[in-house]
Amino acid sequence: MAHTFGLILANRAVVLGAIKARDLLEQTATAEASGVFDAVWVGDSLLAKPRLESVALLSALAAVTRRLRLGVGCLATFVHRHPVLFAQQWASLDVLSEGRAWLAVCLGGPDSANAAQAAEHAVMGIASADRVGRLEDGIVILRKLFTEPKASHASRFYQFENLALLPKPVQTPLPIWIASNPTGLTWKQGASAADAVVERAFRRVAKYADGWMTNKLSPSEFAEQFGRIRAMAKDEGRDPARLGSALYHNINVNEDRQAGLEESKKFLDAYYTSNFTAKFVEQWTISGDPKSCAAQLRAYADAGLGHMALRLTSWNQRGQLTRFLEEVMPAYGGR
Repeated sequence: MAHTFGLILANRAVVLGAIKARDLLEQTATAEASGVFDAVWVGDSLLAKPRLESVALLSALAAVTRRLRLGVGCLATFVHRHPVLFAQQWASLDVLSEGRAWLAVCLGGPDSANAAQAAEHAVMGIASADRVGRLEDGIVILRKLFTEPKASHASRFYQFENLALLPKPVQTPLPIWIASNPTGLTWKQGASAADAVVERAFRRVAKYADGWMTNKLSPSEFAEQFGRIRAMAKDEGRDPARLGSALYHNINVNEDRQAGLEESKKFLDAYYTSNFTAKFVEQWTISGDPKSCAAQLRAYADAGLGHMALRLTSWNQRGQLTRFLEEVMPAYGGR
């Protein structure tokens, strides 16, 4: 079965003062040398959860790697970025990395998420209610600019004629995924409204994306939901077998599973300036001794997951990476 691993870098930790920018470059070099990872991932935010800017960081990582795919998961500021300018930035990254850019876009948070998220939309002049339209529009525009010699577009948000984007990306097509977890949100509209939102979110992936990235799902939940998306893709006239899948997940290797989850909660609370419930953290985190962690990873692979992106939920990033490579992966391979 095709199942790959990615390492999520804590680019927000640099702003928090927990690590240095150089640490991210060294982690990435270690990840590539290990041969275990297929990709490295970085997060993205402007004001809500500030961090090293994602495209700039990935460009730096392109210079210290030759094989790893360079992913942003998810590009929460996608709806804030003008698609034409971003298309040139992302195509340039693909050229610099010789065809290794991996884009997963998302809606980001609504105004109701918190004051910082509302301020982010306001300062960029973007209405929270327009995020879905801008995301779908943006994907369409990127595909035009990446593939057509001269592209034109006319919509509510963007208008241009006969634009020739250069450079063109190396990858044809350049992968554009959508990251979402509509079933994991708390709905206030009632069951029927929530169902409609979930349906639209899944349909969006099936219609516009090359793959789906999600989080906080059990193996069985992932299999059920991805099955729905693939069925929708077939309805849209697309080949469901070509639709990729990825999970954005956490791991803390610790013989005392509860201690690992508690450390993960402290890490995630600080990282996101939040106060997650213990249940929420447990849904989002693999923890336990190396054999237990390997078994939990295998359950996702057996459920049909294509790619597992893992964040080390500890400020001891180097120590956790070492344990994952030297203890968890040998147990994973020795099934």
